[in-house]
Amino acid sequence: MHIIGLNIDIALIFFVYGLAFFCMGLAMTLESSRSSLLADARVLLPLALFGLIHGSHEWLEMMLFKEAAFGVLYSPLVPWLRLGLLVVSFSCLIAFGIQALRIQRCLKIDALYIGIVLIAVYVIIILLTTITHQGSTTHFIKHADAWARYVLAVPGAILAAIAMLYQSKTPLATNRRILGLSWKWAAVGFAIYGLTQAIVSPLDIFPASIVNAETFLNTTGIPIQVIRAVMALLITYSLIRATQTVEEERRNQLEKAHLARVDALERMQQEMHKREEMRRKLLRHTVIAQEEERARIARELHDQTAQTLSAFSLNLATLQNTCNDCQGDDDLIYQLQERCHEMSQGIYRIMHDLRPSQLDDLGLVPAIQQLADEGLENLGLKVHVKVNGRKMRLDSVVETAVYRIVQEALTNVSQHANTKYTSVILNFDTDQFKLQVRDSGIGFDTRKNPSPPRGWGLAGMRERSEAVGGVFHLETKSGMGTNIEVSIPINHNQNVEQSRNAIGSSTHQDEEIQYVNHTPDVSG
Repeated sequence: MHIIGLNIDIALIFFVYGLAFFCMGLAMTLESSRSSLLADARVLLPLALFGLIHGSHEWLEMMLFKEAAFGVLYSPLVPWLRLGLLVVSFSCLIAFGIQALRIQRCLKIDALYIGIVLIAVYVIIILLTTITHQGSTTHFIKHADAWARYVLAVPGAILAAIAMLYQSKTPLATNRRILGLSWKWAAVGFAIYGLTQAIVSPLDIFPASIVNAETFLNTTGIPIQVIRAVMALLITYSLIRATQTVEEERRNQLEKAHLARVDALERMQQEMHKREEMRRKLLRHTVIAQEEERARIARELHDQTAQTLSAFSLNLATLQNTCNDCQGDDDLIYQLQERCHEMSQGIYRIMHDLRPSQLDDLGLVPAIQQLADEGLENLGLKVHVKVNGRKMRLDSVVETAVYRIVQEALTNVSQHANTKYTSVILNFDTDQFKLQVRDSGIGFDTRKNPSPPRGWGLAGMRERSEAVGGVFHLETKSGMGTNIEVSIPINHNQNVEQSRNAIGSSTHQDEEIQYVNHTPDVSG
């Protein structure tokens, strides 16, 4: 076929025509399946169906047009299928316009009534055509096709154009110019496309002067299908451009949301860091307050109760010496002296548990050595203490925390490890102190969280380690023993006497021992 002097196969026009609407249908289908910024999914879905079905109709039209060239005889049902696709596609276009106008509420009457009236009119015309053209299938299909374009396609395209014009107002009002213009150009495309649907092949029921496809071709030299294909390309390009615009907006929103989430996570991390720092300071303060209270109770026991018992014991001794004639009372006085001695030993043990004097007087190593010596007597353990590096005094808070960790670890070994042998290793380095408590007992499975009160000892050791800025590490396995390791950084820049005074100790601070400050930086 010659089109404006060019030899162009009409089948190519149908192919491009159908391809344009089919691509539009795919684009609208994808957009309707997402949280769309383009339009409501209820609006886009009928438009997508129109594109897919009408594109398929044009491809079927192309095959029927080239039936002789292809050398294929199609089934008599194919023309009916083509007519059905045409009617359904235009019905979807009407549904799109109606749904869009109903959602936007831009008409005084319900747009649904318009669609009902159009479909009812077409059904009536088809019934009349069936009555008046009985026996002529080709004539019936030709008239049904023409009336579908007049009654369904033209009003449907106009409804779609009006809906798209209203749809463009919101983006233009919100400074989304590209999206608004895309809707407007799509509206123009549908308006012209609807007008071209009125130009059909001449029928005997229409006046001979009516504009039809043949007269349009003879006048302009351009088939009406070319105009429709161009409008289909314009509509498809505009809507795909609109989807690209909203996709870019969606990416910007996601990027902003991601940045906001990252910012929120950073703030949360900062808040967690502050809380962790506050928790460590609180733990440190708790340890100090606890040891101060222990020291105060120990002093009161020493200054009051122990002194009272000592005076009572002396009075009993004096009574025994002066009461030579009290036959039978010597046994009672002797028993009282024994009870007094037992009470003194008990108070001494309580004082030592509350605040071992060796820890303040001699330092960490002698205190732990004495704790190991007492382990055999009190806990039934044989504890081997090993010191690596040059012994030095640590900060009082650190020494107290390490002492309590060793004390709790030995208690756990005696109660749960099912062994009599354990070792305590103290490693003194220039910038770090490391404690290790090892046993060759039965161990346990760390994957099983023990229910309270089991497990509180390990939790307490961990908390004490973190309170002085240390790192607590536990290695154990069923049948393989347990290894507890605590690493504490050493800070040489703070005054050790201030740390020692913070513990509330009042014992022998003038010893001839070289003190080195080891207060950790608990701020993390």
